[in-house]
Amino acid sequence: MELLEKYFPQLSPGQYDQFAALDELYRHWNEQINVVSRKDIDALYERHVLHSLGIAKVVRFNASARILDVGTGGGFPGIPLAILYPDTEFVLVDSIGKKIKVVNQVAQALGLNNVSAFHQRAESIEGSFDFVVTRAVTRMQGLVQWTHQKIRLESLHELPNGILALKGGDLSDELRRYKKASIYPLSDYFDAEFFETKVVVHLPL
Repeated sequence: MELLEKYFPQLSPGQYDQFAALDELYRHWNEQINVVSRKDIDALYERHVLHSLGIAKVVRFNASARILDVGTGGGFPGIPLAILYPDTEFVLVDSIGKKIKVVNQVAQALGLNNVSAFHQRAESIEGSFDFVVTRAVTRMQGLVQWTHQKIRLESLHELPNGILALKGGDLSDELRRYKKASIYPLSDYFDAEFFETKVVVHLPL
């Protein structure tokens, strides 16, 4: 929690309590359904929560935005972002039903009325969205194929509508065909060693 206070000092007492509750919630559910790797559960706030919130350093979602989290797993990046932006609507999807069960239980325990979660593939979700967010689910080509028809044409943010993907490593081959993609190194925002190779990729669609 010290990490969150350092990088997001504007948290309200309610948001602080919600973030603080994540540790016990994920430890509880991880004993039943492995949604966070065993070696990462002790680094939950750095490697999952703060990592997810790297997207919030690139764009501030407004109250009327709709965000689609593709391949959310146990709720990352969607759950931390939904806590940070309680007036923004988040739709979380994953093809593994037991992970969506955890997402729904965590969202319910936290009182996150701005979260809905579905055991579906991204391409079958109905409706349009301002941004698609995701964390290391697949290569950019797959994300574009699944989601390009779900992005709203009208942009409500300074950053154009599109994909915001948390990625790492050498992306030169993966992004070669996407000349409009922008890369935001998370080491520009967070000084922990974990973030030295982590980035947010923004691809306007």
